[in-house]
Amino acid sequence: MRITRRTLSVTTGLLLLLATAAPAGAQGPATDEGATAPDRGVYEITPDAADRGAISRSGVDVLGSRGDTLTVVADPAQASQLRGAGVDLTTIGDFDAMLAERNPDPSEARAAADEFPEGDEGFHTYSELTTLLENAAADHPDITQLSDVGSSHEGRTIPLMKISADAAQDSDEPEVLFTCNQHAREHLTTEMCLRIVERFTDGYGTDQTVTDFVDSREIYVIPTVNPDGSEHDIEGGQYQGWRKNRQGQGTDLNRNWGYKWGCCDGSSGDPASDTYRGESGFSAPETAAVRDFVNSRVVGGEQQLEGHIDFHTYGELVLWPFGHTTDDVTEDMTEQQAQRFQDVGRELADSNGYTPQQSSDLYVTDGDVNGWMWGEHRILSFTFEMYPADGFGLDGFYPDDEDIAPETERNDQAVDILLREAGA
Repeated sequence: MRITRRTLSVTTGLLLLLATAAPAGAQGPATDEGATAPDRGVYEITPDAADRGAISRSGVDVLGSRGDTLTVVADPAQASQLRGAGVDLTTIGDFDAMLAERNPDPSEARAAADEFPEGDEGFHTYSELTTLLENAAADHPDITQLSDVGSSHEGRTIPLMKISADAAQDSDEPEVLFTCNQHAREHLTTEMCLRIVERFTDGYGTDQTVTDFVDSREIYVIPTVNPDGSEHDIEGGQYQGWRKNRQGQGTDLNRNWGYKWGCCDGSSGDPASDTYRGESGFSAPETAAVRDFVNSRVVGGEQQLEGHIDFHTYGELVLWPFGHTTDDVTEDMTEQQAQRFQDVGRELADSNGYTPQQSSDLYVTDGDVNGWMWGEHRILSFTFEMYPADGFGLDGFYPDDEDIAPETERNDQAVDILLREAGA
């Protein structure tokens, strides 16, 4: 039998679950169960409505979900805060120990800062991504235009690929934007954006669906919003479990958007937190760069972008605004508009087998991209939480590279649905 990384991680997780029952060598205050909390513990929570607010206020790192159950990373103070608020936590393991077991032996790890661990070479580094985009533009010069929206904190270019029948012109056609890799460790999402680029360039002229959309839409793709964080996450051929950008202690880019920024206990003001929202809305250069591009698509007083998907991992979910409130109808969302989000969201989920729901049904967030896209510009904006449906600890962020093709192709029909809706 082939021993996969997934098999190893589950075995390791079970051992770690046993290990957390004994305090020897652990750090942090004792938990309610009498054990000692690790510095970064992995827990499962099945929250009720009141618990969701407590989870968001605590600033824990939500790794993913399985049905109504969330998997989170919490430091001892956060775990204590949640228990004090009446939230039940089930200990799964130690984040850092899981990460160490997930990685190759450090003595055998690669020295390069921009290479994936051995066995994951199917994922693309920033330099490989850049080369692929340049090659696609060179191979399809009539239907592509490669540029950028700006630079990251560390100075990396944030690439932008436009695909349209006459890409050099600003045509009067519905526009759609796909963004990937806001969170550093979610590498499968970059492959998702590459799939969109490859499908709509290589398929043009031979695939009728692709050809029709390229002839009638302007398709924009940003494969990595967070190139600094993504590169840091694979530094030295070792996964770091990193989420944020690289500005100071890091900003969670998907809590840094200006709409309802910091409004509703859906992010953290602590720079050490994985959901740190930054000093102000758009204080991160990466979100500011994407904001400026989206704002630039207001032509003659009208926003040309009509649809948007922001890809994340993991959980296999289709999410729609708003995240800051559990209300369907707000001052920026009429009943008819909310119904359209629900109808399109369910159709998207029917196409790929994901679960459809409003963002706040998972947990409360503020300063997220979907809220800003709709609240500021009335762009039909969704988040896709990609494969897997659930993961043991870190497992969901680092799937086998054999999963890239089936799990990106799985969203082809969903991409087509959004392109159709952009012209509706």
